[in-house]
Formats: sequence, structure tokens, C-alpha cells
Amino acid sequence: MYQTLTFYHSTVRWLLLGSLIYAIFIALKGYNSKSIFTKTDNAVRQWTATISHIQLVIGITLYFQSPIIKYFWTNFNEEVHNVDIAFFGLIHIVLMLTAIICITIGSALAKRKQRDNDKFKTMLVWFSISLLIIFIAIPWPFSPLANRPYFR
Repeated sequence: MYQTLTFYHSTVRWLLLGSLIYAIFIALKGYNSKSIFTKTDNAVRQWTATISHIQLVIGITLYFQSPIIKYFWTNFNEEVHNVDIAFFGLIHIVLMLTAIICITIGSALAKRKQRDNDKFKTMLVWFSISLLIIFIAIPWPFSPLANRPYFR
């Protein structure tokens, strides 16, 4: 089950990144051109938040199944100083939870705004903050914190 969760978590990452980048593009374009917030724009907002929540569920399930995490919490005092292990045991989950919270807040606030330009602006700000956090928290192959391949 662990390998399957790892595969899905790695795959859904790309779906989330793609939807988040597309949502930011739509928000930037709509905000700059003062466009009407269409049903399609709203669907992009909603699907981006939904995909992030799916990724969160997979990630939390993976977190509690992971032998790395079990080892980290069993040997916390020693391994908290090991960047690679501490990254997955603490840093990754805290940053990703923060990013998902920002996506959720941004989506909810954008949904409730009355003016279309405010909807685009809210999506742009909150989703951009989330994307930045996610880029930091992903264990890219070139990351100094921890690295994993692009696909698992």
C-alpha cells in the first residue's frame, strides 16, 4: 500500500501544480483585463481546491503509513537534526498543510467576493502564496533539503 500511495501522491502533485499554475494564470489575466468572472473561472477555482484536498488526503494517509515517518518519530531527538529525515517528518507536512490552508482560504474568499475583479485578485494572491510554499516543500531532485525523482 505504501508504494501505491507514493505513486499516487507523486502523480497528483503534477495535477495540482498544473491546476494551480493555470488558476493563477486565469486570475492574473482576469485581474489585468478586468474580465467577468465566468462559470469556467469559478470551476477552475473550485477544481484547484478540490485537487489540493485530494492530494492532502493521499499525503496524510501516506504520512501515517511511511516507515521514514515512523522512524523519525521513534528517534526524534537524533533525527530532528538529520535534514533529509526531518524534511519528511516535519518540514514537508507543515509547509504542505499551510499551502493547502492558503488554497482553501483563497478559494473560499474568492467565492464570496461580490466584484469580479476582487475574485480574480483574491485567487491570484492566495494561490500564488500557495504555489511558492509548495515549490519550497516539494522534494525536487535538485532540492538541498531532500530530493526524490520527478516521478515515482
